Amino acid sequence: MKVHFFGATRTTTGSLYLLEVNGHRLLLECGLFQGRRGETMERNRHFPFDPRGVDAVVLSHAHLDHCGNLPNLCNQGFEGSIFCTFGTRDLASIMLQDSAVVQAADAVFVSKKRAKRGLPPVEPLYTATEAEKAVRQFVAINYDRPLTVVDGVTVTFRDAGHILGSAQVVLDVRENGRSFRYLFSGDVGRGNDDILRDPDVVEGVDFLQIESTYGAREHSVKTNAEEEVCRLVCGTLEASGKVIIPAFSVGRTQQVVYTLHQFTNAGRLPRVPIFVDSPLSVNATEVYRLHPECFNDETYAFLREKANPFGMENLTYIREVAHSMKLNDLTEPAIIISASGMAEGGRIRHHLKNNVGDPKNLVLFVGYCAEHTLGAQLLAGRNPVNIFGEPVTVRAQIASIDAFSGHADKHELRRYVEKLDGDIRQIAVIHGEEAQCLAFAETLQTLRPHAQVVVPQLGDTLSV
Repeated sequence: MKVHFFGATRTTTGSLYLLEVNGHRLLLECGLFQGRRGETMERNRHFPFDPRGVDAVVLSHAHLDHCGNLPNLCNQGFEGSIFCTFGTRDLASIMLQDSAVVQAADAVFVSKKRAKRGLPPVEPLYTATEAEKAVRQFVAINYDRPLTVVDGVTVTFRDAGHILGSAQVVLDVRENGRSFRYLFSGDVGRGNDDILRDPDVVEGVDFLQIESTYGAREHSVKTNAEEEVCRLVCGTLEASGKVIIPAFSVGRTQQVVYTLHQFTNAGRLPRVPIFVDSPLSVNATEVYRLHPECFNDETYAFLREKANPFGMENLTYIREVAHSMKLNDLTEPAIIISASGMAEGGRIRHHLKNNVGDPKNLVLFVGYCAEHTLGAQLLAGRNPVNIFGEPVTVRAQIASIDAFSGHADKHELRRYVEKLDGDIRQIAVIHGEEAQCLAFAETLQTLRPHAQVVVPQLGDTLSV
C-alpha cells in the first residue's frame, strides 16, 4: 500500500491523504486549506490527482479542514461513496452548506472591492447546490461496525472524543497475501471532556498515522482555565464591556455555552445577554442534541434528568442577518459567540471590526489559530489588522485560553500512543505545524524505539 500525503503535512489545515491499495484509490479526508489568500485558492481549487480516479472517501470528522473540499471533489468527477459516522454525516451536511453560503457572500464582497480597482470578480469554490449534491454521496455507519470500502480494505470507526461523531479510522488491509492494521488517528480528543466520551483504545495497530496539532505544547489545567475564563469575562462585563468569543461552530461553541451555563447556574456569572451568532452554530447545536449516544455519562444524565445543556433564559441563538446586524447597536454588556474560531470567515469578522477598537472589550480565543489567519495575527499582537481588506486599530484586550481545545496536548497524545495495542512498525506524523510535528516525532521515537517515525513533506509517498 502507498500513502500519498497531499495535505496537512507540517501544517494543520487541508487534510488530504490518498491511499493506493489492491489497484484501488482510497482518499482519507478532503479538507479545506487555510492560509495566505492566493495559496489558499490555488490549493483548494486544484487537486494533485484526478478526482475521477478515486474509488471511495473515508472521513474522520466534520471540521472543514477535514471535509470542507468534498463538494469540489465531487464537482470534479468523484462519484463514489463518502464513509463516515452518523454524527459526522449530520454535522458535515450543515457545515458544507454553510461553507458554500459564506464563500458566496465573501466572493460578492471581494468582487465589489476588486471591481473598484478594475479587476475581474472572484468565484466561490462551490455553490450550496454542489454542497447538497456531495452530501448525497455520504454513507454513514455506527462506531465499531466493520465495513468493506474497497477490495481488501475494511474500515471501522472508533470514537476519537474530539467533536460529535469524530472517529479514529481503523483500516484492516489484505494485500498481496499479507494482512495488517493501519490506524489513522483523525483528530484526537483530550479525554475527560465536558460533553463527549473519551477516545477509544485501538488494538493490534501495525501502522499509525497521527495528528500532532499540540505535539510539543501543554494545555493549561482545565480547572485553572475555567477560573481564568470566569475572571476575564466577569471583569469585562463589570467594566461595561463586551466579550467577543471567536469559536468553531462545531465542538467549541457547544463547550463554551455549556461552561457559561454551569457558571450561570452556580451564580458566578451575571445574567447578561449571551448571543450565539452563527447559523451554523445554531444548527450544529441542534445536531448535538440529536446524538446523545456521543455524550459522556454526566452530560447524558444532565440532558435526560435536568435541562438542555446548551440552552438558558438569557441565551439567544441567531440565524438571521438582520438580527445579527442589530448586535452592532448593543451598548450594554453582553457576550457574543460567533464563528469562525480562527476569525477567517463568517460573522465573527464583523463583530471584531466593530469591537476591537474599544479598550473596554475583550476578545477571547478558545481554540487553535493556524499561522497567517486573522486570529493568529490578533494573538501575536499585530496592530492594526486587516479586516475585509481595511486596516483596523486594535485597542481591546486580546486573550487566549487553550484548555478548551478539542485537541490532545503533548502529554495526552503520548498517553494515547502508549495505550495503543500492537507492535507498531511505522508512524507518520501529520496535522501539526512543523515544530510541533518534529518535536512529537522525537517523542514517538523514544516511546516506540523499534518503529520507523517519519514526518512527511507535502507530496511525499510512504510505502506500507
